[in-house]
Amino acid sequence: MIRRDALDQLPVRTALPALRAALDGPGSAVLCAPPGTGKTTSVPLDLAGLTGEGPVRRVLVAEPRRMAARAAARRMAWLLGEEVGTGAAPAQGWGPVGFTVRGERRAGPRTAVEVVTTGVLLQRLQRDPELAGVDVVVLDECHERHLDADTSAAFLLDVRETLRPELRLVAASATTDAEGWARLLGGAQGAAPVVKAAGVSHPVEVVWAPPVRPVRPAHGTRVDPALLTHVAGVVRRALRERSGDVLCFLPGVGEIGRVAGELAGVDAEVLQVHGRAPAEVQDAVLAGGNGVRRVVLATSVAESSLTVPGVRVVVDSGLARVPRTDHARGLSALTTVRASRAAARQRAGRAGREAPGAVYRCWAEGEDGRLPAFPDPEIRVADLTAFALQAACWGDPAADGLALLDAPPAGALAAAREVLTAIGAVDGAGRATERGVRMARLGLHPRLARALLDGAPEVGVRRAAEVVALLSEEPPRAYGDDLAAAWRTARRGGDAYGARWRQEARRLASAAGEPRGGSAAGADGGRGAGARLTDDAVAGLLAALAFPERVARARRRGSYLMASGTGAELAGAQAGGGHRPGSSGPGDGSGLRDAEWLAVAVADRPVAAASARVRLAAVIDEETACAAAPALYASGEEVRWSEGDVVARRVTRLGAIELAARPLTAPDPGLLRDAVVSGLRREGLGLLRWSAAAVSLRQRMAFVHRELGAPWPDVSDAALLECVEEWLGVELGRARRRADLERVDAGQALARLLPWATGDAARFDELAPERIEVPSGSRVRVDYGGAQPVLAVKLQELFGWQESPRVAGGRVPVLVHLLSPAGRPAAVTADLASFWRDGYRSVRAELRGRYPKHPWPEDPSAAEPTRHTSARLKRG
Repeated sequence: MIRRDALDQLPVRTALPALRAALDGPGSAVLCAPPGTGKTTSVPLDLAGLTGEGPVRRVLVAEPRRMAARAAARRMAWLLGEEVGTGAAPAQGWGPVGFTVRGERRAGPRTAVEVVTTGVLLQRLQRDPELAGVDVVVLDECHERHLDADTSAAFLLDVRETLRPELRLVAASATTDAEGWARLLGGAQGAAPVVKAAGVSHPVEVVWAPPVRPVRPAHGTRVDPALLTHVAGVVRRALRERSGDVLCFLPGVGEIGRVAGELAGVDAEVLQVHGRAPAEVQDAVLAGGNGVRRVVLATSVAESSLTVPGVRVVVDSGLARVPRTDHARGLSALTTVRASRAAARQRAGRAGREAPGAVYRCWAEGEDGRLPAFPDPEIRVADLTAFALQAACWGDPAADGLALLDAPPAGALAAAREVLTAIGAVDGAGRATERGVRMARLGLHPRLARALLDGAPEVGVRRAAEVVALLSEEPPRAYGDDLAAAWRTARRGGDAYGARWRQEARRLASAAGEPRGGSAAGADGGRGAGARLTDDAVAGLLAALAFPERVARARRRGSYLMASGTGAELAGAQAGGGHRPGSSGPGDGSGLRDAEWLAVAVADRPVAAASARVRLAAVIDEETACAAAPALYASGEEVRWSEGDVVARRVTRLGAIELAARPLTAPDPGLLRDAVVSGLRREGLGLLRWSAAAVSLRQRMAFVHRELGAPWPDVSDAALLECVEEWLGVELGRARRRADLERVDAGQALARLLPWATGDAARFDELAPERIEVPSGSRVRVDYGGAQPVLAVKLQELFGWQESPRVAGGRVPVLVHLLSPAGRPAAVTADLASFWRDGYRSVRAELRGRYPKHPWPEDPSAAEPTRHTSARLKRG
């Protein structure tokens, strides 16, 4: 029996006529409705005709999370007076509302509204692009910008344009870029209608509750324990100051467990809600309390899509956990960031769903304006390997024909295609192979799909499925960092994670081809050689197949080098190989610490750390590493510049890992030449012998280039290193090591760059003379090392010279440094005639008393130049 009173109280119902009109007209719409208005539950029922209004249609609702999908389906069934999946068995038919999430389906022919995760929707679109039998698709919580949701929207728009123009689409959200979504959904026909529903919002008081003392910023998945202690204290404060249940937002499962421990002894029931929580716990939270006050510790899963009854207070840690990819190091992981202002508004709104409430924000009011306005779309920051495979299977490998709010970054997409090519999921043109299509349909990341498909023939389907199920959802930290040990713990354990793991392992075993009825959990599953492999060997092989560039070899105890070139440290390993005082060594408590080889399954890199931190890995041997990463195995001559000299060896490598090396007695001359050039470019031209004559020549050439330009060459360091093979060609051909370079006369080589071919080189000494003959007959060197050429000469040697000399074809006057008889500067001029006329008199007055034996004529322009004293001149 329909709960009409509950339906009629939902504010979104006032917007339903406009929404129906939009879908009957253009066929698509953007629905903006505040939290708590009923957009997730009332709208699909109405569009399906289950509330008695409008035609009967089949509606598919896509939610970003499994928990939200189950909760939405249960709430809609309750509004209809039914339960999800009415009937004890599928033969009796499921009810009008059902759901499908990975590994669980409760829907059938009678189901009019089916709630699915966006991942399930993608799988359906790939199998059946027409979505036969579906009339309306509702993309809920589209503002969260999850990659699967954006991809689903792009595929659906393609379907509407090419296959099913009658398919209706609704993008629904509480806070979103309505105009952007309207343009996207409208396509060439113009923007789709935007339908807004006014919410009945209760006031929410904001209480700023920053920590008293500064806390360290979050990095990777690490959150300062001091902040978590503070959050627990704020929860206790909220319990004292306010009535009603408390909903506390934390970034992840680990932080939820830590705060739950800090809240031991509070006068309230403490519940933990996250994606890994058992379904019965999720149901209990959403069902409301039984007169007992509750504290609900939740991840961002509770931000939207569902209402937690009884909540009057929200405590917001201000943190969120999002995917990030370090393409340079080949690491993809969740990382902790500051929550956006949009997320903070969503979280605060949870306190005002049913009555006036309050939100305690664990940061200062002054910091609020510096928070990002919206979360980053996943397509900009996440690993795009799965997206690239979906696009390839859809027939658009470059993804340039997909209607996306944000285009995928070119570098990230290229890196994703490299991975797909390496595992055989796409061909050279980026098109999906038959193997790639099978990978996409497994509902796994392509890396894990590769491990399952390639590992099953080696170790057995069930054993491969068990390990891949562990890799698909990282086990709790309590399981440790040893993958094989975690596998054994999951087999024995009766916790919620173990139950989900067994269910996923059964699903994967079935998808990989195991006959139905076999038990995935706890079975050996191997046949032939696979049956004889130990659990440790199986776990290592599967992890290496999934992440071949992360196979790693020990550098020292607890420290490894991955094939990608990234360093990796076990928990407890110290930079430089040291140990903490009192500890027994790196990786204490880990079964991995003495392994020579590891296959690293999960790793992250803390901020400012040079190496990654290993969080889950398996022990392997060299043979397994090479077998899992054949594309990285290479053997050949390696001639390179290393530590100041040329090293020539024959080297066998696995990526960045050196497996074996021996010296080369007769290296390839071309490789030698390249190594020497590399050394020069790395360490600079100082490796050559620069005599005074070579330095002078370079200065003169630089001067002529500066003043006259082409064809005179640029001889700066950058220019010479760029064309080093041109001017050092002969010497490079003879160089075998650093000592050979140190014998090279740089000046002799440099002269080759003069423009001999054009004949201009013959004028070089005229344009930039090395020496200039002065009136005394002396040939004095010109210094070209400064901004202007300098001629430093004793004043008496210039008597009779009417004007300063000029170089560069008369363009540049030489700056004359007039020296005293003792060789000390007496005056500087670029206009000798002017000096004789105006400046000489004062210099003469100052110096004639100090140097009386030297001539000091009154008219130097008419006097005889000399290098000698007056007395010597008289004797002569």
